[in-house]
Amino acid sequence: MNLNRYMNLLIPVIAVILGLISGAIIMLVSGYNPIAGYSALWYGIFGDTYYIGETVRQLTPYILTGLAVAFAYRTGLFNIGVEGQVIVGWLAAVWVGVAFELPAIIHLPLAIIAAGLAGALWAFVPGFLKARFKVHEVIVSIMMNYVALHVTNYLIREVITENSDSTDKIFPSASLRSEFFESITDYSRMHYGIFIALIGAFIMWFLLEKTTKGFELRAVGFNHDAAHYSGMNVSRNIVLSMVISGVFAGVAGAMEGLGTFEYVSVKNGFTGIGFDGIAVALIGGNAAIGIILSGALFGGLKVGALNMPSEAGVPNELVEIIIALIIFFVASSYFIRWILLRFKKEGK
Repeated sequence: MNLNRYMNLLIPVIAVILGLISGAIIMLVSGYNPIAGYSALWYGIFGDTYYIGETVRQLTPYILTGLAVAFAYRTGLFNIGVEGQVIVGWLAAVWVGVAFELPAIIHLPLAIIAAGLAGALWAFVPGFLKARFKVHEVIVSIMMNYVALHVTNYLIREVITENSDSTDKIFPSASLRSEFFESITDYSRMHYGIFIALIGAFIMWFLLEKTTKGFELRAVGFNHDAAHYSGMNVSRNIVLSMVISGVFAGVAGAMEGLGTFEYVSVKNGFTGIGFDGIAVALIGGNAAIGIILSGALFGGLKVGALNMPSEAGVPNELVEIIIALIIFFVASSYFIRWILLRFKKEGK
């Protein structure tokens, strides 16, 4: 047991190191200076209080989408529809933010709850079809992503606004904006959503590890038949798992709508936040603390990459290659585990 836990912690770290080394090799082969490239990346994350604030702002929705993917996976489901749930959550949060003018103590929680409910509703569809008709959740949730994209675009243009491509800004009472964080991070867009993301990680850990319902959800994920014969309602738990996963994703959308941008606009394509959440969950080992760390890694890489072209002449697309390589090495965990065990045997 201790060996497995050690391996589970070590493999993502090795995968990140191998990804960075591979990225350095690609830079060398492409004629770029890897030391200058990584120095620019590091400076773009930690070199200024503004960059630190932007990194925290970026990692906030990544933690929540990672939690959404991980929660479903831990209960035997693959919620690849997180992207669509983020989009509908973003719209719902902003809609409440612009439609009502209420005291902040009511308005902000109401907007976040609306986002969570929108994400839950969007995840309910593949969950119900899986439980009732055995339709694979991957197929349905992929299609729901596209439905979310085009339905929200229609609602923005035809319902919330009058033929406009973006809404008005939300009322200040619904905003996650923080004047304190702005003052200490040179007016970055860092907001109070980071606390919501950390609370979300705690909720996932507590629910899955410390509650009877969490045990039941994981049991259904491990073996439907065994769970059924032990008296558990398999269909209800499948739907519940997807709904909870959708809540995390919807709240991630609220972080963008109420914190980063404070409005919602027509989108020509997906945000990528939901799809990146799959990688965040994978690298984080589908564990709450791991997802916080992998979300921080992704947030840092995404923000730091913006500094690479100007400081080192390295295209920021190279960071996407590095992320892909890290995911590849995490997916190759069996091979890494085999190598580590060989070294352990040789050391005896």
